[in-house]
Amino acid sequence: MTFDANRPVAVVTGASSGIGRSTARKLVEHGRQVIGVGRDPGRCAEAETEISSSAGGGAFRMLRGDFTLMADVQRVAEEIKGLAPRLDVLVNNAGGVRDRRIVTAEGTEATFAANHLAPFLLTRELLPLLRAGADREPARVIAVSSSAHRMSEGLRWDDLQSLHRFQPAAAYGQAKLANILFTRELARRTAPDGIVAQAMHPGVVATNFASHGDERMRAHMAAADTVPPDEPAETLLWLATGAEGGRDGGRYFHRKTEETPSEAARDDTAAARLWSESEKLLAELGF
Repeated sequence: MTFDANRPVAVVTGASSGIGRSTARKLVEHGRQVIGVGRDPGRCAEAETEISSSAGGGAFRMLRGDFTLMADVQRVAEEIKGLAPRLDVLVNNAGGVRDRRIVTAEGTEATFAANHLAPFLLTRELLPLLRAGADREPARVIAVSSSAHRMSEGLRWDDLQSLHRFQPAAAYGQAKLANILFTRELARRTAPDGIVAQAMHPGVVATNFASHGDERMRAHMAAADTVPPDEPAETLLWLATGAEGGRDGGRYFHRKTEETPSEAARDDTAAARLWSESEKLLAELGF
């Protein structure tokens, strides 16, 4: 299966459940060709069956990959290149929290790997497709960040991955801050290519997001006033297809409204350094 080069193509990571699944379905209903990425085989199969039958004239294909592993991210990027000659939208949604420090087989910390390194690598590898998709209107890269970025006063450069000082909520806050800083630097670097990068906060969403979190995180989610996945998916659809999401990159949104992120998230020197540090770490891993 290859997608029609004359019709828009979107990639949504974390599309097997929750926000990503709702977003992929809405894009298909909007007539878009969509490539979803998920980890769990059972949920991937369910999502492909459900979304493929959605009305609206779009198309859907599900790929599998564990985004704590950069080898899987690289493989998924190559599979996407084989399916589509162009890419109009990339929604970097996959992520999550952990209840303890988990070091992957590649030597990275799982929270940092899934929430920051994976979208960084995937975006970098798909930039040629995004440039090709920007021939008619701006291509868009959208990061699902979080208000949790406000917990961090700045990235800890001496322990960027929280390998040595790990606390679940703090590690997650660092990774979500990294999402916004990456978005700002990506927007700066790719604006001449017609690529617009934005970030958003989905709210506290009723999903399985915190199932691997610690007791404090699970208790917070249980007590919170949650919203269904369709609500943030509406904002992602709006950013992916509406006029506002296609202009003035590097911004941060919640419920279709621009918000001001934390001071640390507006540090463009830190954003540039994060890009360099991420490239260095990936090079050490062989990517």
